[in-house]
Amino acid sequence: MRVSYCAGYVAPLPEGHIFPMKKFSGLYNHLLSKNILKITDIVEPGLAEFSSLQTVHSSRYSVAVWDGSLSKKEIRRMGLPWTKGLAIRSRLAVQGTINAGIMALQDGISGNLAGGTHHAMPDHGEGFCVYNDVAIAIRMLKQAMWVQKVLVIDCDVHQGNGTAEIFKNDNDVFTFSMHGEKNYPFVKPPSTLDVGLPDGTSDTEYLLTLEESLNQIFSNFEPDLIFYLAGIDPLETDHFGRLSLSMDGLKDREHFVIETITRKEIPLVLLLSGGYAPTLQETVEAHAVMFEAAKEYSKHYFH
Repeated sequence: MRVSYCAGYVAPLPEGHIFPMKKFSGLYNHLLSKNILKITDIVEPGLAEFSSLQTVHSSRYSVAVWDGSLSKKEIRRMGLPWTKGLAIRSRLAVQGTINAGIMALQDGISGNLAGGTHHAMPDHGEGFCVYNDVAIAIRMLKQAMWVQKVLVIDCDVHQGNGTAEIFKNDNDVFTFSMHGEKNYPFVKPPSTLDVGLPDGTSDTEYLLTLEESLNQIFSNFEPDLIFYLAGIDPLETDHFGRLSLSMDGLKDREHFVIETITRKEIPLVLLLSGGYAPTLQETVEAHAVMFEAAKEYSKHYFH
């Protein structure tokens, strides 16, 4: 299974910042040390072109992120202090998701050891999201006629407001978000299908709801490609999550989603999205669950 990653995914942040920036390199090292990935599986992205960014974002915003001309209000809304390193990582991660989309179409399953930045809007970033990598990758692949219909399965605990807004008038892109109903963002533009869960939702209810939702989607929509945003923030231990998924529940979720899609032989892109576990190591181990599951199923269904 090929994945996108490079050292530039880690940008400097002030000491004590809540965003776990080092999870990207931590996950990379963890997956290699556990033999879930080999070094030959790693494909290093270059910087996404401005023309790619501008399939979704305004040219003003695309360039302002790069040259540092964002206003203080825009930087505050983004939640991450501007540095050139952040601008570089944002373009690298977008290209990583574009590349992962192409690799999934070639191999059946692929991933980006970053991505899923679903809060970014056409003219601003928010919620630790600078550019909307998923939306850009979908637009690029559609323009190139590689795909026509795309499904976004977003299991981050926060609704995918940017993705929902960007594709609100595109019937070929099905946006599905299953999230905490009372959690951020407080204004939620409608996805094609939104499922808002009450605070404290635990494993059984969570997994049953997900299964019902996917059955409903697949009975009406046949995608050429699926992007799976596997946020680990529904975990009970998450700083921001407010749901009560256990680690076993998370494992069951990843196995269920990946097995369902690989059985249908629909190409699948795996993306991290959010996760704010008590420690960096717990964050890394939770993100790794998806890649462990993917390795298992990709052997069965795509070879």
